[in-house]
Amino acid sequence: MKTDNSVLMEMARQSLRGKWALAIGTFLVYSIIMGSFGALQRAGIVALLVAGPMMLGAAGFSLTLSRGGDARLEQIFDGFRTYATALATHLLMVLYIILWSLLLIIPGIIAALSYSMAFYILVDEPTLAPQQALDKSKLMMYGYKWKLFALLMWFLLLALLCILTLGIGFLWLIPYIHITMAKFYDDLKTTSVASNL
Repeated sequence: MKTDNSVLMEMARQSLRGKWALAIGTFLVYSIIMGSFGALQRAGIVALLVAGPMMLGAAGFSLTLSRGGDARLEQIFDGFRTYATALATHLLMVLYIILWSLLLIIPGIIAALSYSMAFYILVDEPTLAPQQALDKSKLMMYGYKWKLFALLMWFLLLALLCILTLGIGFLWLIPYIHITMAKFYDDLKTTSVASNL
């Protein structure tokens, strides 16, 4: 994986040109749905049941837009077509991250980075079992967790700046993050294919 994070971010901005309205609208709907469950008391279980399919749908939308395809808002709901796989993948991911976090915070962060590509992998390979997607993500991320962590730190800084705009900046930042993550995955995937992973 030779593409610098700054280049991936620039590539994401290029993919978003002329499509900002679609991306902002799509991720606004996505954020409202995800946030509404998180804000409601007693909605924890419901949020857990919905999060996986929504995350898979967001990954599908992001990859389509990133690759120059015909991205549609409805794609964020595509994860419900393979509900069992999306749900199981998310539950396993959460379980593993929690278990590693019981040791220390850092192992939990490492686990989260290791499994971060699972939903993108499922978009490209929907027949994979949840554990297979997680295992493949872990393999793909070997040696690249720090690179992703550094990228996320850049976005954390941008998020702090968005707070100064009373949150309005997040309308642009959230799609920017998702499309950059899609670029990161595709770049990582190219490296993995070249390495016969």
